[in-house]
Amino acid sequence: MPSPTHKPTDLTRQTVQLHATVGTDQELIAQIIGIGAKTLRKHYRAELDLSTAKANATVGGALFNKAKGGDTAAMIFWMKTRAGWTEKTVVDNTSSDGSMAGASALERINSKLARLADARDKAGDTSGSD
Repeated sequence: MPSPTHKPTDLTRQTVQLHATVGTDQELIAQIIGIGAKTLRKHYRAELDLSTAKANATVGGALFNKAKGGDTAAMIFWMKTRAGWTEKTVVDNTSSDGSMAGASALERINSKLARLADARDKAGDTSGSD
């Protein structure tokens, strides 16, 4: 026998909206109000779709107000996420004599190892080879 048709009430709409706002999974919301997930999406589409947007607007507004009020952390966060600010560290590995210009540490180590191997080979030392 088919289950009775679900009829949303103000209480179930508020429950769905609250849970959707805080990110509760739709399957769990459906269980909480005693229906299937498909029925939840059929009868509560607006609550599911708009709750997250409303929550983001509320939190975003609070963040914006904190930034306008002089909260430095809020200002920095806003500028990084909304205005494209980034923090970049530039490391200049150029030595005073120019010997390290543009080379990474690994490239310098590999170069020194190659010179040592060449020197060993020229000296006829084969104790390091397999």
